[in-house]
Amino acid sequence: MRKIVFALFFFVALSTQAQTNLQVHYDFGKGRKYVTSTLEMFKPDKWGNTFFFVDMDFNGGAENHPSLAYMEIARCLKFWDAPLSAHIEYNGGLLTSGTFGFPINNAYLAGVDYGWHDKRFTKFLNFKVLYKNIAGKNPASFQLTGVWNLNFLKNKLTVSGFADFWREDNTNFTDAQGNTIVPTDTKFVFISEPQFWYNLSSNLAVGTEIEVASNFGNVQGLKVCPTLAAKWNF
Repeated sequence: MRKIVFALFFFVALSTQAQTNLQVHYDFGKGRKYVTSTLEMFKPDKWGNTFFFVDMDFNGGAENHPSLAYMEIARCLKFWDAPLSAHIEYNGGLLTSGTFGFPINNAYLAGVDYGWHDKRFTKFLNFKVLYKNIAGKNPASFQLTGVWNLNFLKNKLTVSGFADFWREDNTNFTDAQGNTIVPTDTKFVFISEPQFWYNLSSNLAVGTEIEVASNFGNVQGLKVCPTLAAKWNF
């Protein structure tokens, strides 16, 4: 994992025209109460754009060392003057619990992206229709994704985020309050993470993220987890 993170930092250092930020969130969700960091990069070019993020949860043991590392990397590609582009994506990571580690199943996605953006990519809206292969689990699935980034009040307020809905067979063991339930099988997952930022300067922002998820992470039903956050734009 250190090699992956180092490679991503090196890539960021070379990508001088990329929009890169580091976020630090304190999660107030039921049973959470821990810090999550997010390293995120978006880089447009004449053939489309590249996006990735790396999440790390810091709630392992008494020292709060990293217990989860998760990344997504996506490429939108087009050689034509139209709002549609081809989209490919990889998701994967690792979750630890005590002395045990559990892989987060590799997922491979491909499909089409319909997008709108202003000339500087400071405002954009995207909708994606994707085929999804979850390795070792659901080889033929789908995912619908919406992404947004909008600025208001002369760029003082930024509203951003995403919403994903996909097909995945899961067995859920707890409810949104953390209570153990009779194991329940579900077939669809929804997660959205709208973010609201007040930009103190071109580099520093403070705000919140509200994770709204249904049948996600082996939790039955709808769970809402708000955060208090700071963001540094490089």
